[in-house]
Formats: sequence, structure tokens, C-alpha cells
Amino acid sequence: MSAPRYAIYFTPDPGTPLARFGASVIGYDPDCARDVPQLALDNVASSEMVAATQNPRRYGFHATLVAPFYLNGASEECLVTALDAFCEQMSPAPLGHLVVTQIDDFIALTPSEAVPAVDALAAACVEFFDPYRAPLSAFDLARRSADDLSVRERQNLERWGYPYVMDEFRFHMSLTGRLAQDDRQRFQRALAAAFHPLADAPHRIESLSVLRQSAPERRFSVLARRTLRRP
Repeated sequence: MSAPRYAIYFTPDPGTPLARFGASVIGYDPDCARDVPQLALDNVASSEMVAATQNPRRYGFHATLVAPFYLNGASEECLVTALDAFCEQMSPAPLGHLVVTQIDDFIALTPSEAVPAVDALAAACVEFFDPYRAPLSAFDLARRSADDLSVRERQNLERWGYPYVMDEFRFHMSLTGRLAQDDRQRFQRALAAAFHPLADAPHRIESLSVLRQSAPERRFSVLARRTLRRP
């Protein structure tokens, strides 16, 4: 399809240390939709960083709450209005401290402890925005079904359009794409060292964003951000 895709993400507020760190790792700032200089990492060549972050650059530094989707006929303005309404009824959620983690074959920031309030926020988000999501095409459903999914993940894919929601949700903010096995520990150590100045700072989800991808070959950029306003 050539229509725009949308996603509901947590993207750190522009200018915050977390936002600056993430943008500098992947080399792209989704708020201004511009490339930014990439962070120099110990024991990782700049060419390796460019290659390793190719996929995260497409999406911007974020945590997925509602995975990319096409609209079901609603307008873009309706989606932004829905974001405003959702955020009006939801409270900020504490993330606590973040750590650089290896998840399968990529590196990401994850909470150091369980975050039930974040899990509940993510589940509510998936349910609330599901009416705005067009069903997966037969091609996309078959493509995702070809992945090594559990029974529950397959059920989530068919019901919600994405395997990793509800009880399969895990908050993470990707720092790399897939890495060869021999490279994973090296990247993890280098990224952990770079993140060290922020490692003791607690973080919170205080806003959510709608991101827009205008065409398949384009990157996602922030269309609208709204603050979670319920006390």
C-alpha cells in the first residue's frame, strides 16, 4: 500500500537527555525528521554503527505501544484527536532506571525492574486504538505468521495485528537492529558505557506520540505528541 502508516510510540520529549542519547545512537531525530551525528563508541567502527542502526533509523528512537498500521478509513486528524482523548484519561507511568540489554539478536534499553503501570498503559493503548487500525492484509499476515511465533503470539497477531502485545508485551527501546552473534556482547558493552551517565536517572512515560510514515521507503516522524494528563 502507498497510503501512510501510523504508530503510537513513546518517544522521549525533545531535548531531554534520553532523547538526545537515542537520536545520537541511531543517527536520526524523529521530532525534526533529520539525520544527526552518530555517537562514537569504543571498539565499534563508525561504519559498523551505521549498518547496525539502519533498521532503528527507519522508526526513530522509541518504544512501541501500537505497532505501525494503516488507518481503517478514519482521517489523520481523527487519529490525533483520539490520541488527545486517550492521554486525557491516562496517568504518567514510571519506567524507573533503564539498562542496556541484549534481546535475542539486538540491543535495547529496558527497565531494570518490572513496570506494571507501563504494561497496563500499553495494553490500554492497544485496545483504545484498535478501531482505527485497518486489518492486516493477507500478505502481511502470512509474512508475520512465518516468524517463529508462539501460539499466544500468533493469536495476538490475528486479533491485534502484532504478536508482542498484552501478556507478550515487553517495553524496550531499540538501539540496534539484528547483530551477528559474535558482535552482540561488543555492542552491548560499548552502548552500556555510553549510557552510563544516564544509568542512575529514573525515567517516566509522560507523553505519547503519533508517528507517521508517508511511504514505505520513508522514515517515521513525530506527527503529534500529547501529555498524559490524568493525575
